[in-house]
Amino acid sequence: MTLTFKEPSTDKSELEDAGDFTPRFDDRGLITAVVTDIRDGALLMVAHMNAEALALTLQTGTAHYFSRSRGKIWKKGETSGNLQTVKEIRTDCDQDAIWLMVEVAGHDATCHTGRRSCFYRTVELEDGKAFVKIADDRRHFDPDQVYGH
Repeated sequence: MTLTFKEPSTDKSELEDAGDFTPRFDDRGLITAVVTDIRDGALLMVAHMNAEALALTLQTGTAHYFSRSRGKIWKKGETSGNLQTVKEIRTDCDQDAIWLMVEVAGHDATCHTGRRSCFYRTVELEDGKAFVKIADDRRHFDPDQVYGH
């Protein structure tokens, strides 16, 4: 069975109330997905989904995303073993972003660099110049071994 989504309502009160899930995809057919760990709320990643990835996620309970760089659907953790089991999905007030609360299998890491979160760096300003600094350098797996680079 293929899951399809109704067109979003133009009536804001319908979007903001309980009822049909009518995700508002952008002009490229994508919706932003914010992903956190169900256990402690840690921000793991931000990704994008198209209608197919969102439908697969809802139907299987495993997170699927749309890779803008590769131009295709990807099942998160399919190569690394760090599958994301979706425990809850929320949508924002106008249904143009979603929040996935997930449980991560495998090495309990989400980032392809081997870290738990893709947000492992801080952005800092010094002498008028912005730079990034590693805030979490703990690797849960070796990317070269997992991805065969």
